[in-house]
Amino acid sequence: MFPAQDVEAEIRKIKQGDDLARERFLEDSKPLIYKIACKFSRRVLEWGRDDELAIGLIAFNEAIDRFCDDFGVPFFAYARKVIGSRLVDYYRRENRSGMSKIQLPLEEEGVNSVEFAKSWDIYLEEEAAREREEEIKEYEELLRMYGVSFEELVKCSPRHRDTRQSLMLVAWELAGESSLFKKFRDNKKLPLAELEKKTGVGRKTLERGRKYIVAMTLLIHRREDFLYLASYLKLPVTSLGGI
Repeated sequence: MFPAQDVEAEIRKIKQGDDLARERFLEDSKPLIYKIACKFSRRVLEWGRDDELAIGLIAFNEAIDRFCDDFGVPFFAYARKVIGSRLVDYYRRENRSGMSKIQLPLEEEGVNSVEFAKSWDIYLEEEAAREREEEIKEYEELLRMYGVSFEELVKCSPRHRDTRQSLMLVAWELAGESSLFKKFRDNKKLPLAELEKKTGVGRKTLERGRKYIVAMTLLIHRREDFLYLASYLKLPVTSLGGI
């Protein structure tokens, strides 16, 4: 699995003409594209049946070609915007109810490309600021359900790299093990005994790092929703190339 900081490097490689890397990246990103399109369409979609998914895949490929590091926006957040833009365009053409009220800058015939680029940049910057704020609020609410405040998270974050890495491995284990995560979600408590057995991390370390583990587990589990926070913490969003 590529770490998040390598996504931009992978995109640069694709732009240099590596078609195999593009094909792999698109395939590995399909689950995220599916989730974005379903959420936007407000219904369950099916590959090969619904136009929205084909449009989402094309838009994601477009995002690869258009993305620039200077945007100051994580790639997957940018791709989400491009997918949303193209789906709005599709719904407007199809005259679907409700979708005509959504305003996004769309490139149309007769629109100066420079003007469009400027309007898109302004829109992207404004949307990025709004989405970051919404993400933080939603994450704070989620943490509160598990007895952790944002302020506490800042204070309890491990200072030592080795400890932080150990606790992150615990969080990945908990987020990835469905039965353990269900127990954690239902009880709002860490399954300490099971985690100690599975990870080899001592009970005292787990107890001292409880709030940090809780916070990272929730973020890892919901990283496709919290794209800005995931990027800031360099969490991988997709399993690129299955590595």
